[in-house]
Amino acid sequence: MKSLLSLNKYFVRYKWLLIGGFLFVVLSNIFNVFIPYLVRQVLDQTALQASFLPNYKSNDAYFIFSQSLLNTALWFGGLILLASVIRGIFMFFMRQTLIVMSRKIEFDLKNDIYKHYQLLSQNFYRKNFTGDLMNRLSEDVSRVRMYVGPAIMYIINLVFTFITVIFMMVNVNLELSIWVLLPLPILSISIYYVSEIINKKSDEIQEKLSDITTLAQETFSGIRVIKFFATEKTFYNQLESESDSYRNHKMSLTLVDSLFNPLMLILVSLSTLITIYLGGKGVINGTFTFGNIAEFVIYVNLLTWPVASLGWVTSLVQRATASQKRIDEFLLQKPQIVNTNNTPFIFSQNIEFNNVSFQYDDKTELALNKISFKLEKSKSLGIIGHTGSGKSTIASLLLRLIETKEGTINIDNEDITSLNLKDYRQQIGYVPQDVFLFSDTIGQNIAFGLDETPTEETLIKYAQLAEVHDNIINFKDGYNTVVGERGITLSGGQKQRIAIARALIKNPDILIFDDCLSAIDHETEKKIISHLTSELKNKTGVIISHRLSSVMHCNNIIVLDKGRILEQGNHDALIAFRGYYAELFIKQNH
Repeated sequence: MKSLLSLNKYFVRYKWLLIGGFLFVVLSNIFNVFIPYLVRQVLDQTALQASFLPNYKSNDAYFIFSQSLLNTALWFGGLILLASVIRGIFMFFMRQTLIVMSRKIEFDLKNDIYKHYQLLSQNFYRKNFTGDLMNRLSEDVSRVRMYVGPAIMYIINLVFTFITVIFMMVNVNLELSIWVLLPLPILSISIYYVSEIINKKSDEIQEKLSDITTLAQETFSGIRVIKFFATEKTFYNQLESESDSYRNHKMSLTLVDSLFNPLMLILVSLSTLITIYLGGKGVINGTFTFGNIAEFVIYVNLLTWPVASLGWVTSLVQRATASQKRIDEFLLQKPQIVNTNNTPFIFSQNIEFNNVSFQYDDKTELALNKISFKLEKSKSLGIIGHTGSGKSTIASLLLRLIETKEGTINIDNEDITSLNLKDYRQQIGYVPQDVFLFSDTIGQNIAFGLDETPTEETLIKYAQLAEVHDNIINFKDGYNTVVGERGITLSGGQKQRIAIARALIKNPDILIFDDCLSAIDHETEKKIISHLTSELKNKTGVIISHRLSSVMHCNNIIVLDKGRILEQGNHDALIAFRGYYAELFIKQNH
C-alpha cells in the first residue's frame, strides 16, 4: 500500500470530513452493539418472569402478571427500535462525510492529473498513447475513489465493529469468546495470500483495459481511413481479441473473489455453530442463559458483514494500489520544460540560433546539427528542405516545445530558457504542419487563444486574409458551423486556412508557419502569400515549406539537408549560387 501514501495530502485537505466520518462510525457501532445487550435483557427477564407465571392461579392475577410481562417486552422492544433508528441516523451521517470526501478527492485528483498532463513535454506524448492517458484519468481514478470512500469507510467500520463486539463478548464469557473467534486467524492468513493474487491480477486487468481504450480511440480517430481501405473487420477482430484477453483476466479475478467470499462465510458460520453448541451446554449446566446464546449469535452475525466484506474491501484496496501506482507513474514525471521567470517579456530585437544541435530520444541520428542563423525583428526567414531534414524541429525549438541538447537559442540576446514562457508564447502565432481543430464552431476555432470574443467583422477580416471566408459563408450555419472532432467535416485545405486565420487574429509579433499551405491549391496559395507578405511587414516571420513559392519573398532563406544548413541567402542570391535551391526552383516552375 506504499503507493497509496501519495493520497495522504488529500486526506489532510479534507481532514474534518474524515474526522467526522470516524466519529459517526464510532457512534453507530456503540448503538449497534447495544442492541444484542438489550435482546439478552429482554429474553432473560421475560424468561424469568414467565417461569413464575404458573404460580398465579386466579384470572385477575394471571392477567396482571401477563400484562406486566408484555409491557417488559414492549419496553425493551421500544429501546431496540430507538437504538436502531439512532444507529441508522449515524450511519447516514457516516456516508455523508466519508463518501462525500471520496467524491471531493476524486474531483481534485482528476484535476491534478489533467493539470499535470498539460505541463508535461512533447516528448512525453510521443511515448504514450492517448487511450492510456484517458484510462488513467477515468478508470484508475474511479478505482482510487473506491478506496478513499467505501473501502476506508468499511475498514474503519470493520475495526470498530471488531473492537466493540469482541469487548462485549469477552465481558459476557471469555472462554466462549475465544472459541467463537478461533476461525479468525485462518481468515487473516487467507486474506494475506489472496490479496497478493488480487493485486497481481488487478495490474494485468488495468493494462489490458488501457490497451482496449487505446485501440478504440485510434479506431474512432482514424475511422475514415479504416473505411477507405475496408479494414473494419480487421480492427473488429483486433478489438475482439483484446476484449477476450481482458475478459479472461477479469474472469480469473472473479474466480478468486468467488472462492474467497464463501470461505469467509463458512468460517463465520462455524463461529455460529460453536456458539449454539457451547452455549447450549452452558444452559444445561446452568452457567449460561438463553439470552446469552441469542446475544452471542447476534454478535457473530454483526461480525458476518464486516468479515464478508473483508474480501471485497481487500480487492478494492489492491485495485486502488495498482491504479494509484499507474497514476503516479505519470504524476511523478517532471516536466522537461518549465517556466523559470515571471518577469513580463516583450519581443523587440532578434532571434538567434548558435550552433544548435538536437536529437530525439528515439532516433539515432541528429535532427539538427550545429544550426546557426539570426533573424532580426520585422524580417522574415524561409526554411526549405527534404522531409526529415529538421524543419519542424526548428519550429518546435522556437516555440520551446522541446529543449536544445547543444548550442543556445537567444531571443533579444537572452537565452530562451530564461524568458517568461507564457508571455513569450503569447506573442507567437503558430500554424503547425498537422493542423488540429477543436470540435467547436468555426468562429470559436478562429478565435481560439484570444482573451476576449472577437466581433464578427474581426473574424471576417482574418478569414479573408486566410482566403477561407468564401468557404465559410457557403456553410449552412456560416461561422457557427460545428466542425466535428479534429475538424473532420472540413477538407485539408479548409482546416489549414482556418488555422492560418487563428494564428493571424492574435496579431502576434512572431508568426511561424510550418508547411501549412501543402493542401492548398496554387492559385489560393498565391493569394494567401500576398496577404501574408503584407501582414509580415511589421512582424517577424518564419515560413517552413516544400514549395519555393511560399518562401521566395522572405528576407533570408535556409536550405536544410539532414539537419545541416546546405545553403543560405535571399532568393536572388540562392538562384545565382546555382545549387540545390536553384535546381528546385527550376523543377517547380517547369
